[in-house]
Amino acid sequence: MIAELGAFALMLALALSAAQAALSAAGRLRHSPALQGAGEGAALGAFIAVLLAFLALMDAFVRSDFSVANVAQNSTTTEALFYKVTGVWGSHEGSVLLWCLVLTGFGGLIVLFGDNLPRGLKALTVMTQGVLAVLFIGYTVFASSPFARLADPPAEGNPLNPILQDPTFAIHPPFLYCGYVGFSVVFSLGVAALIEGKVDAAWARWVRPWALTAWSFLTVGITLGSFWSYYTQGWGGWWFWDPVENASFMPWLAGAALLHSAIVTEKRGILVGWTVFLALIAFTLSMLGTFLVRSGVLTSVHAFAVDPTRGTILLIIVALCSGAAFSLFAWRAGKLTGGGLFAPISREGALVLNNLFLSTACATVLLGTLFPLIRQALTPNDPVSVGPPFYALTFMPLMAITLLLVPFGPMLAWKRGDLLAAAQRLWVAAALAVAGALIVLALARPAQVLSYVGLALGFWLIFGALAELVERTRLFRAPAAESLRRLGGLPRGAWGATLAHLGVGVFVLGACFESTWKLDNSQALTVGQSMTVGAYTLRLDSVTAQDGAGFSADRAAISAFRDGRPVCTLAPERRTYPLAAGQTISKKSICIRGASDLYVGLDDALPGTGDAQAWVVRAYWYPWARFIFIGPILMAFGGLISLSDRRLRFSLPQSAKARVGALKAKATP
Repeated sequence: MIAELGAFALMLALALSAAQAALSAAGRLRHSPALQGAGEGAALGAFIAVLLAFLALMDAFVRSDFSVANVAQNSTTTEALFYKVTGVWGSHEGSVLLWCLVLTGFGGLIVLFGDNLPRGLKALTVMTQGVLAVLFIGYTVFASSPFARLADPPAEGNPLNPILQDPTFAIHPPFLYCGYVGFSVVFSLGVAALIEGKVDAAWARWVRPWALTAWSFLTVGITLGSFWSYYTQGWGGWWFWDPVENASFMPWLAGAALLHSAIVTEKRGILVGWTVFLALIAFTLSMLGTFLVRSGVLTSVHAFAVDPTRGTILLIIVALCSGAAFSLFAWRAGKLTGGGLFAPISREGALVLNNLFLSTACATVLLGTLFPLIRQALTPNDPVSVGPPFYALTFMPLMAITLLLVPFGPMLAWKRGDLLAAAQRLWVAAALAVAGALIVLALARPAQVLSYVGLALGFWLIFGALAELVERTRLFRAPAAESLRRLGGLPRGAWGATLAHLGVGVFVLGACFESTWKLDNSQALTVGQSMTVGAYTLRLDSVTAQDGAGFSADRAAISAFRDGRPVCTLAPERRTYPLAAGQTISKKSICIRGASDLYVGLDDALPGTGDAQAWVVRAYWYPWARFIFIGPILMAFGGLISLSDRRLRFSLPQSAKARVGALKAKATP
């Protein structure tokens, strides 16, 4: 019965979303606050209805109601409660329902926190969100219903893919979807502004907090997925340029470009057309990622579906949304003009260059992702693949130039800057960056020259971000009390930008160290035997049989020593899932050593019994690998701090008294 309630709630959400779009449009056309308010009420109602449907599906998973096809296909009675709950979005149908929940949730947030928007723009934004909700909820209801019943329910279900039964990966999709779908707000604001025919500095100010929210969520989501890949797949690999990974990376790049472009539009009233274009493209790329993951055109552990029919419907939805938006953009583009001139050497010029390189890098990733699919469609018998070498030759140089320019932007003045003066302010940062790379060169074993270039670039970003703080506080040039006063008075947006740029530098350092100086070794060991990796000695102490929720495992106890002293005990496992056709996976164990990781996995058992039984043990040493994940967390934290800045904060709902006061103030001549 609860499943039927969920199906009814989903149908109700579809009707309410249609009402949201229609009433908001009518409210704008007739300039009727009552109709607009009704549209906003429908938006909140749609969110509540989708939430009820989501909770109903979660209830079916928790109770192991195998009469629901989605539950029977993706859950078992033996799974831990945590994986039953997170299994709600572990399937195609459940993940699409999560998408709808986040989409209607952001629609509700516009209603609650959009009081700073002009009435007409808000109505059109709510209308556009309603149209998007109709398309995606309609797709869920008619093509991917999570509540379909089975006439003959099984006694036991099929487990969620064992490799996905991991805490990090379980919480990864909600963050990722908040990023993906968060860009729907900037998309809707862009469409609304195009319909209104007015894009100005105020519009850019309204867009920035929504873009920053989506970008920050997406940063966390990508980082969680990368961390899961690091300790679960590929023996420490954290990025494989998998097409599905690229599907999340492309809107992240577009969102980063949008944030910087919106600054120029807000401060100087220029680049208005380009900023609107980025607002549209960011969500378009998010929808494209949805199509890639759920269409069956890709084979990946990240992919949810292999149904071409549903993929075709999704492609139609993407084409309708993006086609209508960009047609509107083409119609209005000639009227999107902004005032203000600036010299090439200026803060505007630096941000334009930033956008140029970020957008080109995004286009490069898009080309690398889609080219194999296009080639396969044209020549099925001659497939090609695009892997890391392509991105190393194309994407990496573009990003290196982008990051090289980052510290210069804040040092340049608006309209007309002085490049020499900016370089003089940054010479200490440049010297420290070169010195840092040389110190590493002296202490570490020889490696590729490009690795030291990467290290210098990482140090350059970190010291460049700190140099901006030094410049803003006049440190060493003013009394200490004055510098402290300036430091405390810095706007939170400035702190957020500094943290984000510093986080990029930390990430670059971690990526260079991990990819260049990692060490590995694998040996077949019997109990009591040892092996070495780097400065560490690993001794296999025991291998015991263990039973878990839905799996059996061989768990090793491995002692790690350095210079004869014990440093940690690792417990890698070799798990077998009987209900998943006997699938076997290796659960790695990590010993954290500062910012570095000693990483060990238990592989196949070799023939033998008793003390003669040998196990293949794989060990890796990843120096500074933690910086790969600390850096993006700093970026996301910088976004959170920026959102707390009063200049970017969402407008809080006004009380009735405050609204009356505001209306009286407007009416006063």
